[in-house]
Amino acid sequence: MIINEIKQIGERGERQAKDFLISNNYKILETNFHSPYGEIDIIAVDRGTLVFIEVKTRSSDLESALNSISISKRKKISKTADYFLSKNHNLEDMFTRFDVIAILKGNTHTSLKHIKEAFVTTF
Repeated sequence: MIINEIKQIGERGERQAKDFLISNNYKILETNFHSPYGEIDIIAVDRGTLVFIEVKTRSSDLESALNSISISKRKKISKTADYFLSKNHNLEDMFTRFDVIAILKGNTHTSLKHIKEAFVTTF
């Protein structure tokens, strides 16, 4: 039961992140994009830049959400982004960016922090 609750919290956080991005004029291309290497929560376009977004929802603090994206996780996101580009040749020439949206679920309110260019990688 606890795993199901965690999954539901994550899904709600991803919906909140998606709504936030749409309200800030991002065009959502994919959600929960899977590859042999892993998953990217949201793939969007922000003013001509292709953005790969990892969403982290936590009940403790925003810092723990950001710190949970390990080097290994970053490599998986990078490989998945490369895989996405290999399947979408029309997007290959776009600038790319890796963002993180951290969501803190408190008892009385929710905080959202969007970190643009949260990490860099090379293809």
